[in-house]
Amino acid sequence: MNKRQYAYKVIRTRIVDGTYAPGQRIIINQIAKEVGSSHIPVREAIHQLESEKLLEFKPNIGAIVKGIDNQLYKESLEVLALLEGYATAISATSITADGITKLKEINREMKIMLDNYELDKLGALNREFHFHIYSFCPNELLIKNIEETWGRLDIVRQAGFTFYPKRTPLSIEEHETLIQLLEDKASSSSIEQYARNHKLKTLDAFKMRS
Repeated sequence: MNKRQYAYKVIRTRIVDGTYAPGQRIIINQIAKEVGSSHIPVREAIHQLESEKLLEFKPNIGAIVKGIDNQLYKESLEVLALLEGYATAISATSITADGITKLKEINREMKIMLDNYELDKLGALNREFHFHIYSFCPNELLIKNIEETWGRLDIVRQAGFTFYPKRTPLSIEEHETLIQLLEDKASSSSIEQYARNHKLKTLDAFKMRS
């Protein structure tokens, strides 16, 4: 990992986990000292994060954390629906029996967390569920784009299941149907459509909330 990549990772991680709040200024000198580099790699990392809409430049201030507005959140979910539908369909061709067993275990754990009303853990389990499917996808660029889009959504601190808990039990039920489709080796088109609609229903829940 070179200095630019390291600076990018440090800044992006802090944006996603909430260490850097929306509106907070990114201090180039400070980041450069932390990663042991000159200003140039840090500026390059900041430009990349600006292109990903995680940072924005303001005159006389510099780069600040942008966060996600409602429109960008909706657009990100729409893109994610397309990417995840296709990734799930590709993964279905090589997922193993052990892989399907693991999905069932994750979904059972989600039910337990829901019964205990531990909503903060449901988002992480949901991510684990879907990315376990994608671990069988050979298209690394596709998965990288999915990861980046999830990262943008994560910036909204109440995103995912804590945003709309009424959606959670339905989502878990849909996971069960998706697992059955994978286990039955359903057609790629039906798996892709179901996985896409699964994500679009999250978008519908967000729209109804807002």
